[in-house]
Amino acid sequence: MNPSRPQALGTVMIVDDAPGNLAFLSDALEEAGYRVLVATDGASALEQLRYAQPDAILLDAVMPGLDGFETCRRLKADPGTSLIPVIFMTALSELDDLLRAFEEGAVDYLVKPIRHQEVLARVGSHMAQARLIRRSEDALVRSGFAALAIDGAGGITWLTPAGCRWLQELSGRSSGGTPPANLPPPLAEWSRQRIAVEDTDPHQGTFTAQRDGKRFTARLVPCQDGQEYLLLLQESSGDWNLDSLKSALGLTPREAEILMWIARGKTNKDVGQILGSSPRTINKHLEHIFEKLGVATRAAAVAVALDRMRDAPEAAA
Repeated sequence: MNPSRPQALGTVMIVDDAPGNLAFLSDALEEAGYRVLVATDGASALEQLRYAQPDAILLDAVMPGLDGFETCRRLKADPGTSLIPVIFMTALSELDDLLRAFEEGAVDYLVKPIRHQEVLARVGSHMAQARLIRRSEDALVRSGFAALAIDGAGGITWLTPAGCRWLQELSGRSSGGTPPANLPPPLAEWSRQRIAVEDTDPHQGTFTAQRDGKRFTARLVPCQDGQEYLLLLQESSGDWNLDSLKSALGLTPREAEILMWIARGKTNKDVGQILGSSPRTINKHLEHIFEKLGVATRAAAVAVALDRMRDAPEAAA
């Protein structure tokens, strides 16, 4: 590798049983500024991945022992490696082979003989996209929001810790166990129906369920790649009866929901992300809330709401 480069562009694993191909690709990638890991078969590649995490994998389809297709399937089945972009390399060019590669989770397919300029271009593009996805997911995890991603069939591909707790509570399972692999049946069916009719406007349609005095809601939005969908999840505790709140204060359902999140310390930006609206829209709703409650600040609005919530049981009695 060129010692003048202060930092590598990333790490690429090459899996190929042909020494000539390994040497050719290693030289091209190292010269371009990448770190390189090599494996001569699928089994040794999977073993290396227990200790190293590359940013992309160049995978030969036809190898002795564990071939590229089965290796890719195992990579995608493991949460620790499922997000690594896999680019197949092979002399096979039949349509069935191409389709099988994508079915196993590959993001791209190169037919030999391979040109190093094409490899560099595709590796760079897929690594950039994977990093963008990881940054987005990391931001959601750090925010504490409950969210998860599903594929077109409704299978869970990724979820935040808060999203895991949301699913466990909705399903009546104890927290701290193995993350659920599938959505609860009612939510799965609702998601499939929304996806089938391409109805993914977050402002239209909300999944709602009740359990143990809590209200669970979910909104569906498409991810940028069009292959996955993001479910934004919310849980309302029983101490916030939104129907009573909107009736007592003369609020719309959306205004009552916004006031609840403001009372929980969320900023306009936070509330906008939770409800699928812009901070500007949330601010306009807050202006209407202030006017209806006769207050001028968020703190005063929350104080009025909390007073009404405390009075509600007495009124009901």
